[in-house]
This record gives sequence, C-alpha cells and structure tokens, in this order.
Amino acid sequence: MIKQFVPEVACLKCQGCCRFKEIDSVWTPCLLEEEVQDLLDKDIPAAYINMQRKIQPVPNPKGEGFLCAFLENQSNKCKIYNLRPFECQLYPFLINLRNKKVVLTVDLNCPYIKEAINKKEFKEYAEYLAAYLNSKEQLEMLMDNPQIIQAYEDVTDLIELKFPDAPK
Repeated sequence: MIKQFVPEVACLKCQGCCRFKEIDSVWTPCLLEEEVQDLLDKDIPAAYINMQRKIQPVPNPKGEGFLCAFLENQSNKCKIYNLRPFECQLYPFLINLRNKKVVLTVDLNCPYIKEAINKKEFKEYAEYLAAYLNSKEQLEMLMDNPQIIQAYEDVTDLIELKFPDAPK
C-alpha cells in the first residue's frame, strides 16, 4: 500500500473524486493485471470491470454523471477500500504521459491539495512518491501495465519519472 497524503476526513467530506461526467472518462481508475484477478477472486462482478481494465462507472442515482461502481454514495466511502486499486491509492497524484515522458502529476481539483500544495509536507510527500515510483519494482509494474499511464488534462506536473521508454 502507498502511504496516503490526503487525510480520510478530507476525503469523506469531498464530493469530487469517484465521480465522472462521462461513462468513458479518462478519470475512471485503471486496474493493474493482478488487481483485475484479485477483484474477480473476491467475487466482484466482472461487469464492474470493462475491457480496457477500468472500473466501469454506474449512473449516479442522485443526478447527472456517473459514479465509481465501488462508491457508497450515502457515506461517500469505498466499498473495497482495503482492495482499492493502485490508481485509487495514488490519487490525487497521477501518472501522466506528457510529450512522450512519464510524469508524476497532481490533480488540483482536490480541495485538500489546493490547500497543501505550497507546504513542506506536500513537497516531502511528492519526493517520497517519486522515489517509490522510480524504484525498480514499481517501474517494472508500470511497464507491465501501460494502461495506468494516462494523458490527463488540467493537472500540475511535479516530477518526471525515470521511465526507460515511455509508451507512445
């Protein structure tokens, strides 16, 4: 598990992540190969995982858009928190493909990040995360799971990762 930066209390108050405007949003979490199998082994319905190894969003019962299939809308809690995918553990940090480079970025739509981005703790966490992602094991995991590297818009670049050969 990745050490978390955003406190749980901040996440539970927020109505941002785990919600999507479109059913095929770039923001829907991608799954690692082993995560797909882990979820299926835990009797998670295969319909919750689409062909691109992304969590298949469901219509928002409270209005427009879509929700993560694993978001409990009333409590704002994740139904699979202990099994949550790598990309969910990482958020609001993202692995982004930018000009053929792999970059650690952050989503400034996260209210907690907006408050923390200029603090020492943020810089220290970004450095921790970059070191973690630049480890041999994590770089191999990323190379084996290129679907995790997305082209997100409206994010802030932090640190270029030492990715040997960025996906095209």
